[in-house]
Amino acid sequence: MRKTTFILTTAALAFALPALAENQPGAHFIEMWDLDENGSVSIEEARERRGDIFTTFDADDDGVLSAEDYVMFDEAREADMKEHGIGKGQGQGKGQGQGKGKGQGKGHGQGKGKGMGQGMGEHSAAMSMTRENADLDGDGQVTREEFLAGVDIWFPKQDRNGDGVISKEDFGRM
Repeated sequence: MRKTTFILTTAALAFALPALAENQPGAHFIEMWDLDENGSVSIEEARERRGDIFTTFDADDDGVLSAEDYVMFDEAREADMKEHGIGKGQGQGKGQGQGKGKGQGKGHGQGKGKGMGQGMGEHSAAMSMTRENADLDGDGQVTREEFLAGVDIWFPKQDRNGDGVISKEDFGRM
């Protein structure tokens, strides 16, 4: 029971999805992942936060996120997206509907895709944590090492201006 409460509480605090919070792209991400509250997220902060997320959803504490663990993780991620107005399809990349691409709304930007809210960027922290992206060896399970290694893949792509940190300047149009 205590772990379930911790999971639900942490899920509300830990997700990092580039969002439009009061028309400021990335505000939700910065709020949740900027551990030292200096307005930017370092790679060390990203590793620490991602480790916290792994610990939260590793229900049996075996060092592996199984398919069952991912069910809870996906539900919490979906609830966070809904709460923060992050939806499918408003994007120029891979938005569904009238966007300038195709797919399931993984684009970013201001397209006219079907759905509500800001789309999840294809290089976003949230997308990098999906089971299909985090399972680096393709064995159907995500180890802590795989989950943390995802930071080194995702972080440089999100750091769009190449200054070594992720800040509000790395979101929105460039």
